Amino acid sequence: MRFSPVAEISRSALLHNLGRLRQLAPGAKVMAVVKANAYGHGLTTLARWLDDAGVNGFGMARLEEALCLRREGIGARMLLLEGVFSEEDLELAASHDLEVAIHDSEQVAILERATLSKPVRIWLKLDTGMHRLGVQPHQFEALYQRLRALDNIQGEINFMTHFAVADEAENPETARQIALFNQLTKSLPGERTLANSAGTLAWPASHGQWVRAGLALYGGSPMIAGRPEDYELQPVMTMKTAVLAIREHKAGDPVGYGQSWRASRDTRLAVIAMGYGDGYPRHAVSGTPVLINGKRYPLAGRVSMDMITVEIGDDPIQVGDSVVLWGKGLPVEEIAECASTIPYELLCSTTARVQYRYVE
Repeated sequence: MRFSPVAEISRSALLHNLGRLRQLAPGAKVMAVVKANAYGHGLTTLARWLDDAGVNGFGMARLEEALCLRREGIGARMLLLEGVFSEEDLELAASHDLEVAIHDSEQVAILERATLSKPVRIWLKLDTGMHRLGVQPHQFEALYQRLRALDNIQGEINFMTHFAVADEAENPETARQIALFNQLTKSLPGERTLANSAGTLAWPASHGQWVRAGLALYGGSPMIAGRPEDYELQPVMTMKTAVLAIREHKAGDPVGYGQSWRASRDTRLAVIAMGYGDGYPRHAVSGTPVLINGKRYPLAGRVSMDMITVEIGDDPIQVGDSVVLWGKGLPVEEIAECASTIPYELLCSTTARVQYRYVE
């Protein structure tokens, strides 16, 4: 028996979530965001599954991610969400039929200088309140007119923005961002995309022609204190491992680095083959739940590089028994909360030591 973690990736859960997003935004196309190795799920396999299911397009952060999918033979529309930063990369985008975001005047200048083999489709990104990337409202008209004058652009100029607090369903800032975006782009031709996962789930007014689904597509909830079942989503990744040792433990004895946890009674500990070297959050506190044979047990002591310990009392657990760290039966959001982080980080932090198993 091998004692090493396995990320089990479910095709049926992925396609279920895609169907739910289509139900929630029935008038919109779905852009599957597959950046960061498809949120830790495996870029090429997940993209093939989604492409076979007829997803309308893909969004990614880096040129390399898009070129990888083109080499895999995926011909769907692809948007580089951060755009490109050189004339050479712009030509690569154009020659591989990649669409690019334009978020500042320097990227407009690259388009103006470049000699391209064919025009490229662009999305002008508006800063409506995120204040990270995007053309500010007072710059919009001048940059839009510069873009309209170019022969390097294929078709109409499209428009996008990004929400800052859409995960807070009662926060009026998202409605303000939607209104500003609509005001700036009113009566202009071109496609629009506003909604990220949180916008797709909680802000129907943001759906527009495209929704950009990331975490929700993989069965996570982007909403503050939310859970996947709130929107009938299913976890695509279930992180599994096994019990590698059982230890008798006396009342008052500590366990682990720093001796931060001590037993309140005579008990037993299960040592689990999973640690921060595999992607388990080092800052998960004692009491963080772990599933062994479908039952919850509390983390005891600090997370180590290769293992964690949980208190099992007198339960008949044996070496080799099945363990779930997050996924089916144990929401990744709950583990993230116990580690003072977000589910995005846990999913994206899976390391190369973890084996992947793709299942129907």
